Amino acid sequence: MCAALRWYHQVQNTNLKTDESLKKRPQQGSGKPRIIPRPEHNVTRREFSDSALKVLYRLHKAGYQAFLVGGCVRDAMLELHPKDFDVATDATPDEVKALFRNCRLIGRRFRLAHVRFGREVIEVATFRAAAIHEHDDHHSDEEGRILRDNVYGTIDEDVWRRDFTCNALYYNIADFSIWDYTGGFEDIEQERIVLIGDPEKRMREDPVRMLRAIRFAAKLDFEIDEKVIRAIDHHAHLLPNVPAARLFDEFLKLFQAGNAERTFDLLYDHHLFDEMFPATAKEIEENKEFWHFTRAALQNTDRRVQEGKSVTPMFLLGVFLWWPVKELAAIRRAEEKMSESQSLALAAYEIVAQQQRRISIPKRFTVPMREMLSLQPRFELKRGKRAMKLLNHRRFRAAYDFMVLLADAGLADKETAKFWTDVQTQSAAERAASFEVGQPGTSGKKRGPRRRRRRKPAQNQ
Repeated sequence: MCAALRWYHQVQNTNLKTDESLKKRPQQGSGKPRIIPRPEHNVTRREFSDSALKVLYRLHKAGYQAFLVGGCVRDAMLELHPKDFDVATDATPDEVKALFRNCRLIGRRFRLAHVRFGREVIEVATFRAAAIHEHDDHHSDEEGRILRDNVYGTIDEDVWRRDFTCNALYYNIADFSIWDYTGGFEDIEQERIVLIGDPEKRMREDPVRMLRAIRFAAKLDFEIDEKVIRAIDHHAHLLPNVPAARLFDEFLKLFQAGNAERTFDLLYDHHLFDEMFPATAKEIEENKEFWHFTRAALQNTDRRVQEGKSVTPMFLLGVFLWWPVKELAAIRRAEEKMSESQSLALAAYEIVAQQQRRISIPKRFTVPMREMLSLQPRFELKRGKRAMKLLNHRRFRAAYDFMVLLADAGLADKETAKFWTDVQTQSAAERAASFEVGQPGTSGKKRGPRRRRRRKPAQNQ
């Protein structure tokens, strides 16, 4: 068979497969899901927590519809062992609260029920519908971004309020089937991120969907649908309209799940990183050394997550802001007489204040981050008691890790990094010798007791 004929048959087979896929894919507004019975899918109850199953069974027993929905169903299909569980039901938030004593209602933008089992929280949402009446509890801003959406409906309406097809599968506790309204089952099998509805409109409704598309593509190693990519490129400028506090929550999900480097690449390629960290993006464009340092830090974060070690947003935020802080510190040091540590502390305060306009970083992270950055010059001092005291500083470990990363990227002295690595494992005597503490001519020299002068007794006149 010639090459042209082989190509023709391949195209015909591909078209047949595509046609079959389209036949299976339900159409928006049809209200008819494809119901996949238990024998035809690989999702088992073993993948779900006991707490999530308790909520499902109690709702079902009380006569309500009860489904697991979203990422937990998707991850169970992909055998990624889900940890967060969302329940969708036709029970209203107040009806859910009446069933569970351990329930609390939260949210204004979206009214939700949180059912707490110790440290685990199961989120229960009532089916939603599109707003069609004037009195409906639904508000949007001038850009089309949804500000509040508490219009309840049926499962047939709820599915079209969700974002991506891979997150729109419903696991029915009544018979353990999966309900698929949008073709999400096939999209997961084909490893694609597809947005439900018109991508341009959906991105305007909630610009955070752009970040969610990036996050899922990085986490699942899926390809983003071309229409979604075009919508992201058109609407990246809307990201600053999102409340800064909400963007911090998204930052945590983006960079602390073990896919930080891949996430960064996608954000950077689609100009979303520029909107989140404008000062950082500007410095990365102009400085190759900072680019390599940032990548090394992202790789280090991913490695720690994969090894089960703790990660703190403070560290990566410090990495992203390091070069803007360093540049501003040099300016402040030239303007006023101050030490390098003082100028770094002042510059960090100013840069963080600017960054807060985009991403609202809690004080519990900004304060230790500023301390970590301002400690960097102290590593250059390796003699005397003051140098040795740095080992006992509460931010020493974070500052040390930061300095080692700088050294690995060629931005700090490698011999200095080796010195501080070695002294941490030395005995007290060896450490004193390394810092030259207690040796003649050093600041660690012991002083003798100070002699007090005796006063002469006053003479009586």
